[in-house]
Amino acid sequence: MASIFNIPVQTIQGEQIDLSQYAGKVLLIVNVASKCGLTPQYEGLQKLYNEKKADGLEILGFPANNFLAQEPGTDEEIQAFCSLTYDVDFPLFAKISVAGDDKHPLYQTLTQAIPERLGEGPWWKDLVDYGLTPNPKPEVLWNFEKFLVNKKGEVVARFAPDITADDERIVSAIQAELAK
Repeated sequence: MASIFNIPVQTIQGEQIDLSQYAGKVLLIVNVASKCGLTPQYEGLQKLYNEKKADGLEILGFPANNFLAQEPGTDEEIQAFCSLTYDVDFPLFAKISVAGDDKHPLYQTLTQAIPERLGEGPWWKDLVDYGLTPNPKPEVLWNFEKFLVNKKGEVVARFAPDITADDERIVSAIQAELAK
């Protein structure tokens, strides 16, 4: 299995890093957006981060504007919104593309590693009912899709956007990886 640790990314403050600084941590990587119906998930993600950070969990938020322009802000505006509205202090990164021809290498690796989302159900139908054409697998379906990465940097699970941070499927998967 390929590791994500050699992939360069940029923090929301503009610093170039690679994900190897998270080696030995369990990661929940989430593509986030500030103007989405799922945006309140920031609250649950922050709560999960508060509960599990000391155990070795890092939540990494990657703002993306791929879905109905629901993340139009600059990195500075995104960071201010997350901090002021949801008191987010888990790591946020510079806005990237998570789908399409300009998809960031991180998301190329994530979606290739696990093409199927766990929990895909009513959310897909809701998008279609709104007249939208959801991305086909293995592409990211929408904002707030979640990828679980083990301590070696290997993608081990993928969760549909409407699976929230307190869902037992996510919590138990994280616990299992933290215990390894």
